[in-house]
Formats: sequence, structure tokens, C-alpha cells
Amino acid sequence: EKIKKLKENVDVLTLTATPIPRTLHMSLIGIRDMSVLEEAPNDRLPIQTFVCEYNDELVREAIVREMARGGQVYYVYNRVNNIADIAAQIAKLVPIMFDFINGEIDVLVSTTIIETGLDISNVNTMIIHDSDNLGLSQLYQLRGRVGRSNRNAYAFLMYKRDKMLKEVAEKRLAAIKEFTDLGSGFKIAMRDLEIRGAGNLLG
Repeated sequence: EKIKKLKENVDVLTLTATPIPRTLHMSLIGIRDMSVLEEAPNDRLPIQTFVCEYNDELVREAIVREMARGGQVYYVYNRVNNIADIAAQIAKLVPIMFDFINGEIDVLVSTTIIETGLDISNVNTMIIHDSDNLGLSQLYQLRGRVGRSNRNAYAFLMYKRDKMLKEVAEKRLAAIKEFTDLGSGFKIAMRDLEIRGAGNLLG
């Protein structure tokens, strides 16, 4: 806001893939103007999204299928303390861990740090561990790391076997599964606003 005041006759455009509820609410009540970009780049395809209980065989199959077409995989595990154990477990499931952008590594096990800015078109399968713990805009951003070319992309949002999901988590996962069309970030943001509320306007 201070930078904007330096030159008050300069227009400022803020871009976001999924506005957080507070920002969206400010637009809806007229504090900010809003434009929505609805068209995706040419040749992009919707990301096929599955919400399911964790299953070793499904993980193995998803990785093997992606590799069979020469692609690569993100496996999102958002706890630093034992991520090495998970990487070792995945390596056992698919004994193929051979740098990632150069194609020497096939599966990248990572925290949610990858959610913004990565644009590697060869990675088109994503598996998210304990997806019920993540926020809706976070899930949307993560899913957007795949499907960045003209290939079909797949996202598997997994949660612990036999776990009773909290109502809010269930709503988030239902929303991410429902809104798979390209340019649906705005709809996801609206649902996020609905689930979480607008928050503190001045917070």
C-alpha cells in the first residue's frame, strides 16, 4: 500500500491463481475491482483428479504408468521430520530412483514447497499424502504443478486408510474433485470463502 501511494496516478494490477477468502471478499463488497481470467493456454487439458484412501498398489501403479510414457512424478509429503523415510518407502515400491529436471530422477518426494512457481512440463502425475490436512487453495496450487503441457495429467489426493474425515476436510476434497475444469480457480476461491468465511478484513 505504501508503494502505491508513492505515485497515486499509477494503476496497480494484482494477480492471484486462487484469491484467499479475505481478498475475494474485498472484491465482492467493492473495496477492490476484480477481473477474472477464465481461458487457459492453448492445448491444456483438465487434470483428472481422484480422492482416495492411501494404497501402496495404487501409488505404485500411478508412478509406473507415468514413467511408461516417459513422464515424471511429484509425491507431496508435507512433514520434514520423516520425509526421508517416505522417500525410502516410495523407492522400495518402485525401485527406480536414479537430476529431476534433467530426467535422471523419476519421482520427486517433496513438501508443499513446490506449490508455487514450478513449471516442469514433463511431470504429469501428482500424489498428495494426507491431502485432508491441506487447505483448499493449497491443494489447487499443488495440483496446478502438473498438467502444464498438452498431456493428460493425474492428481491423486490420498488420506489415511479408515480415517473419518472432518466435515471441513471432506468439503475441501469434494471441491477440488468437483472443480477440475481449466480456469476454475475462481470457483475454488468462492467455495473456500464459503467454507472458511471471510476472515478479519483488517487482519
